[in-house]
Amino acid sequence: MAMAQAGILLLIAVIAVLASAKAHDAQFAIHMGLIAAIAMGAAIWRLRTMNVSAKAAAAAPTGYMDGVVRYGTVATMFWGIAGFLVGVLIALQLAFPDLNVEPYFNFNRLRPLHTSAVIFAFGGNALLCTSFYVVQRTCGARLFGGGLAWFVFWGYQLFIVLAATGYLLGVTQSKEYAEPEWYIDLWLTIVWVAYLIVFLGTLVKRKEPHIYVANWFFLSFIVTVAMLHVVNNLAVPVSFLGAKSYPIFAGVQDALTQWWYGHNAVGFFLTAGFLGMMYYFVPKQVERPVYSYRLSVVHFWSLIFLYIWAGPHHLHYTALPDWAQTLGMVFSIMLWMPSWGGMINGLMTLSGAWDKLRTDPVIRMMVLAIAFYGMSTFEGPMMSIKAVNSLSHYTDWTIGHVHSGALGWVGMISFGAIYYLVPKLWERQRLYSLRLVNWHFWLATIGIVLYAASMWVSGIMQGLMWREYNAEGFLVYSFAESVAAMFPYYIIRALGGVLYLAGALIMAFNLYRTIRGDLRKEVPMGGVVQPAE
Repeated sequence: MAMAQAGILLLIAVIAVLASAKAHDAQFAIHMGLIAAIAMGAAIWRLRTMNVSAKAAAAAPTGYMDGVVRYGTVATMFWGIAGFLVGVLIALQLAFPDLNVEPYFNFNRLRPLHTSAVIFAFGGNALLCTSFYVVQRTCGARLFGGGLAWFVFWGYQLFIVLAATGYLLGVTQSKEYAEPEWYIDLWLTIVWVAYLIVFLGTLVKRKEPHIYVANWFFLSFIVTVAMLHVVNNLAVPVSFLGAKSYPIFAGVQDALTQWWYGHNAVGFFLTAGFLGMMYYFVPKQVERPVYSYRLSVVHFWSLIFLYIWAGPHHLHYTALPDWAQTLGMVFSIMLWMPSWGGMINGLMTLSGAWDKLRTDPVIRMMVLAIAFYGMSTFEGPMMSIKAVNSLSHYTDWTIGHVHSGALGWVGMISFGAIYYLVPKLWERQRLYSLRLVNWHFWLATIGIVLYAASMWVSGIMQGLMWREYNAEGFLVYSFAESVAAMFPYYIIRALGGVLYLAGALIMAFNLYRTIRGDLRKEVPMGGVVQPAE
């Protein structure tokens, strides 16, 4: 088996070298060369570890497949810090344009690098490792497919590397959250189908008759993202040896398809998947059952039926037919109810255990995440109303809304889940330091508040400046004047990002010491400090 795998990798390396030599553009040539180098390195590593793998395979697999989950937690933290660092850089570039370094490190290329690193690299790896962990525990079954889960993990890392280097090289479709070009999209499709097979196969061979609700959320995220990805990225390549392609949709049809994808990438990748995380890790950390299992089922079905229709609210006052705009607005407003049902269910799971907030900063982090989920899912429907949208759209208010959800909901629930996972996965007594978790909590919280609040104020100011006319009917402010007025708020936003990044670095240090098996001597959280003698 090892020889066959190494042979396949060597064949891939040879094909990639030939494709690089015959490439029609420099970007495609660089990517094929990168694939060849990675495949060659993987083949050599596979041959060197062949004997070790053979001994491992000789023993019957017992227990759960947690190796891939361990790698996933490490990858989550690595890509998270990378994404937050690039976010701080582009925030500073908006305040200080001289920080743009042409051509590879300007805002145009770093901005999609940041969004993809945080959403798909940090968030995607968090979803991969937690879904693999949760489905095994709730099904009482080892991951299906043998080494297929490892293919999913490493294949996904290759997708991230190709996408990230592509952005810096200028390889992009210019579609929000869907920038990678056709050949990267094809690779991601293969990896995602393998992910679905692993997850669904584990559910099929489960030993538990009941499918826990977290698995329904994870499964809906996997299936729906696959559908969204394939349809939105249908394209015709200019050449099979070149990076450029053209989408099969055009004009308003392309815009509608893009925001059907874009909003549901938020709805299923950044909401449904992380709700699966919430429904497993919050009860486990609190040591209480879900407040209402019936409410969680209602939450699931209402959310997935309503979310898929909400995308057109991104296209208010455009060439999209008015009925489609209104449809998106109505379904967005309806989404407020199931979203808050989920928030209430998550918060009420702490019934009888609210005192643990004083002593467990991990629970505090999870509760803050649920609170931000509730706030974001109220603000989103409100911003979809046409009268509000006419003021908020294309302004920094939207940026503040997105980041309150991404940093507050996605980031904090992911941090909480990883804090829970690491001691379990490495069989440690506890985290190295709960005090450092507390520092992380407060740095991240203050960072989010500074970021979101500054963008709310600057966004509303932008909207008002752009629509102010004088008595003669002329605009009072030029666009350049509105940009100049944003400067202090951009500084505050960058400061918020620095605090959030600092919290993530503290977390990485804490997890590193935990994995090493270190324990910090410290006064328990919420404990009484002994008076000095």
